[in-house]
Amino acid sequence: MRIVISEFISLDGVVQAPGGPDEDVDGGFAHGGWTHPFFDPEVVGGAFAEAAFKADALLFGRRTWQTMAGAWPGRAGDPFADRMNALPKYVVSGTLADSDLTWNTSLIPAADAVARLRELHGTEGGDLLVMGSPSLVRTLLAEGLVDELRLMHMPVLLGGGKSIFPADGGLRTLELVSTTTSPHGVQVSTYRPAKG
Repeated sequence: MRIVISEFISLDGVVQAPGGPDEDVDGGFAHGGWTHPFFDPEVVGGAFAEAAFKADALLFGRRTWQTMAGAWPGRAGDPFADRMNALPKYVVSGTLADSDLTWNTSLIPAADAVARLRELHGTEGGDLLVMGSPSLVRTLLAEGLVDELRLMHMPVLLGGGKSIFPADGGLRTLELVSTTTSPHGVQVSTYRPAKG
């Protein structure tokens, strides 16, 4: 399976709490819901939907999974929500148990995560889509397990917050595959690891 990352991201690299004010206030983050002024259904919504409809499964970290599992099942009847609800899901967690799982989800224990993700990455199938989940995405990038990075750069600076990028000093060269600009100034860019 190809591992594809899809993220709403500020110009200063923050991905924390794009959806709402109480989504993630770690570190005193006070800008939750910062994507709303820039969201348009055609370009930004279209990029998000395209990624979901190409996916064969979803992969989350615990916090993002809990937020999504609490939101999407109640939105049944909309084609995007129905797709989100129908896809098989994996959650990486060191605290959840199988008995905690809902929403068509399988647990990947945090202690075995890298090995299990390498195994999933090597299986046949389409895209394994990751949304949000900054700690998980940092690990995937650091381990060289990301096949595609879709970034929706919002024209805003947030002054700090959670990032998806490893801070290990490693050089990782990407190639730009496509880019589109929305009417609200969102740059939707797709990158893949550079060959050679």
